[in-house]
Amino acid sequence: MHIHILGICGTFMGGLALLARELGHTVSGSDTNVYPPMSTQLEEQGITLLQGYKPEHLKPVPDIVVIGNALSRGNPAVEAVLDQGLRYISGAQWLLDYVLQDRWVLAVAGTHGKTSTASLLAWLLDDNNLSPGFLIGGIPGNFGVSARLGETPFFVVEADEYDTAFFDKRSKFVHYHPRTLILNNLEYDHADIFPNIEAIQTQFHHLLRTVPANGLVISHADEPYLDQMIEKGCWTPIEYFSGKQTKYWQFKPVTEDGLEFDVLFNDKRVASAKWSQLGEHNMQNALAAIAAARHVGVPAELSVESLSTFKGIKRRMEVRGIINNITVYDDFAHHPTAIQLTLDGLRKNVGKKRIFAVLEPRSNTMKMGVHKDTLADSLSLADHVYLYQADNLDWDVAAGLKKNSGPVEVFLSTQAIIDKVLTEVKMDDHIVIMSNGGFENIHQRILDALKNKYN
Repeated sequence: MHIHILGICGTFMGGLALLARELGHTVSGSDTNVYPPMSTQLEEQGITLLQGYKPEHLKPVPDIVVIGNALSRGNPAVEAVLDQGLRYISGAQWLLDYVLQDRWVLAVAGTHGKTSTASLLAWLLDDNNLSPGFLIGGIPGNFGVSARLGETPFFVVEADEYDTAFFDKRSKFVHYHPRTLILNNLEYDHADIFPNIEAIQTQFHHLLRTVPANGLVISHADEPYLDQMIEKGCWTPIEYFSGKQTKYWQFKPVTEDGLEFDVLFNDKRVASAKWSQLGEHNMQNALAAIAAARHVGVPAELSVESLSTFKGIKRRMEVRGIINNITVYDDFAHHPTAIQLTLDGLRKNVGKKRIFAVLEPRSNTMKMGVHKDTLADSLSLADHVYLYQADNLDWDVAAGLKKNSGPVEVFLSTQAIIDKVLTEVKMDDHIVIMSNGGFENIHQRILDALKNKYN
């Protein structure tokens, strides 16, 4: 079968392309946003990438067109599909129909932390000889790809609440039919499609309704919006996890930065973990993954042991390079809570060393200015904050960050940010680049500029 994917370089659609290729299909795709790591991953797998959405990309006529949720009516390729009467389907529905049938699906949902937790869970299963399939919105370091079919019934999927397609406005995750469901957290996001938190809770409850009575829901104990959603009705056993006192799963830090911590179950210590991930949020993610792995037969003690060999995920506090003992990180920041937790983990690890936060407010919600009142507080742990004011932002970044306690500067170009970084950074500083897009390759450009300065 020839499958053509519209929006193929998105993390979800790119993963679908890998799965379709592994199933033996001929795969091609179109997109306008072609940048690593997804473009590199697809090309390495022999998948044809076409720039733009031209109707001629649909020649020869594919057997089926998979349409991503970023495409809408008026897109030339979408109009060609409809005018020619081609067979089309959403990505989420394709995943259910061709991959998830008859699988034990372990889904990871939440406003943030999905990619990290799904990657952790896939690794805990794989390291304990369960060889799961997975589809993750990032590239786990232990696997080098964002998706694979696996060799057992188990399949780990990052369960996104964003809408499915222009013709299906339900959240993608309602298609997945999980038997094991992780609910990491729930906050207001995706303001371009959800009018309020209640609308998001409704979609999460639709997901909750699909979990069978002999399945398991694993929920964060300190998330009031999750509790409200669950109170609407739950027909599945629930295990809770938290860093605070709670029934079921709990962590207790051994080191402040979270590199060592104890795992407890029902107030009894299970094991001590030592690993490479920073911060409270990653300890929370680990608890959720340990609980989910236990549901499919991996003892918690073995999962804790497997944490030590977890290699992290590209673009999640990924160290891109170290020049003159100046460390440059790449982080997929898209929400103030995630930004704050990331910087908190780094601050506890580096102590009083200086942190430079370089942020591109790029998500639809960020561009609309929905989080402008909380963004300043989320960046307060950085010593210097450099914000990129892109042309498509609907709000004044400088005005929105006036209450930030540290030095905040706004720039109209990435080159201006790079020039400023070169004049300010010194040995032992840490530079965190935060964006959910390519950010004009600023990470590598900063590293190249530092090489030129110090070498």
